Amino acid sequence: MTEYGDDATGIVIVDDHPIVCDGVEQLISRERDMKVVGKAHDAAGAIQVIDRVKPRVAVVDISLSGGASGLDLTKSIRSRFPDVHVLVLSMHDEALYAERAIRAGARGYVMKNEMTSRIVDAIRQVRAGKMFLSGELTSNMIEKVMVSAPVRRPLTTDVLTDRELDILEKIGEGYKTSDIARQLNLSNKTIESHRLRIRKKLDLRTAGDLIRYAVQWVR
Repeated sequence: MTEYGDDATGIVIVDDHPIVCDGVEQLISRERDMKVVGKAHDAAGAIQVIDRVKPRVAVVDISLSGGASGLDLTKSIRSRFPDVHVLVLSMHDEALYAERAIRAGARGYVMKNEMTSRIVDAIRQVRAGKMFLSGELTSNMIEKVMVSAPVRRPLTTDVLTDRELDILEKIGEGYKTSDIARQLNLSNKTIESHRLRIRKKLDLRTAGDLIRYAVQWVR
């Protein structure tokens, strides 16, 4: 059993898949300078846990189900708990979602397929107030996002909310309305309403146009 130091960094893990939570906790438990002090499976639970245990770092899955997304949660954490640094875990396309995560207030972004080798390094960087990005993203990209974000002309998809962006990706991956509704714990009617708003915002005339756009976008 690992003996933790008195100054071990407290970590809260937020993921709607218990197996992921357990996997991250197992990786962290091997380190003497950090420990898991709480876990949650949705945004509402995460806020309660963070308020109670006051961690230094929150490791957040970008695609939470059952309400607020991981990006929405990141914004809430940065607003309500400014001393808590957020590290985002994601299976999504990094270039797009990493930028959105940083804009939301995250200090780091790690792809789940790199999690085992990089999660501990990422936590150490983030707790020190530094940025950490996995994959091909560079510090130059971070600086560009952080410095020029207020005046940058938005990308087409920047007109979408975080929830709409999540739904657009699922459409592009081939999921039907009923599949998306089940995954996000929402009604079919709600998903159809989101689809209609996405079409209007992206100026797509038909449902077929939306599907073609989504498929091209996720490639």
